[in-house]
Amino acid sequence: MSDDDLLTIPEVMARLKLGRSAVYDLIRTNRLRSITIGRSRRIPHGSYRAFVASRLEDAA
Repeated sequence: MSDDDLLTIPEVMARLKLGRSAVYDLIRTNRLRSITIGRSRRIPHGSYRAFVASRLEDAA
């Protein structure tokens, strides 16, 4: 998967093992960047990877 790919909210929920509200909270607090296309919210794969990397750094 390239950094240009877009993930849906359910895909991010499954990858992070979080509920819908938690994912939207991450988006709302700008910890997870997203874009809106029409009425759909999408998370760029690069943004998802950056979020995971930042969480790994915080845990170390």
